[in-house]
Amino acid sequence: MEAELAALAASGATTLVGLMVSETWEQARHRLSRFFARDGDENAVAAELRSSRSDLVAARDGADAEAVADIEAAWRARLRRALLSDPEAARELRELLAEIAPSDGAGEAPGAVHNTVSGGVQHGPVLQGGRFSGVSFYEVASSDGELGQSASG
Repeated sequence: MEAELAALAASGATTLVGLMVSETWEQARHRLSRFFARDGDENAVAAELRSSRSDLVAARDGADAEAVADIEAAWRARLRRALLSDPEAARELRELLAEIAPSDGAGEAPGAVHNTVSGGVQHGPVLQGGRFSGVSFYEVASSDGELGQSASG
């Protein structure tokens, strides 16, 4: 059973560190704070998570792989202690990871949107994204006199 908990702690730490630098971090941080606080101070745990995230971002920006590994190792050890001290924690962590971790092996976030463009783009450009500003479309003539579309932004 110890090996299973160690594997779960490792998976949880890897997921936690990955989430720290993702767009879903704020949502995940609240859930993780509650998990780690259990009988303690959720605000203190939230502060630790914020501090770790700040350290992680700095380490990644500085290409400091050793510091990144240290941060993950610290959370792996903390998860392992939580799992060993509370038998219910393993079930809760599995459920939490299933909800906040990427939903498939491709590293895709839960709730990801997939769009398919069919029939080509003869009628205009296709854009997919969260925010666009300053985008304009206009027609340009090619060297053979055919009209095409172009975008600028």
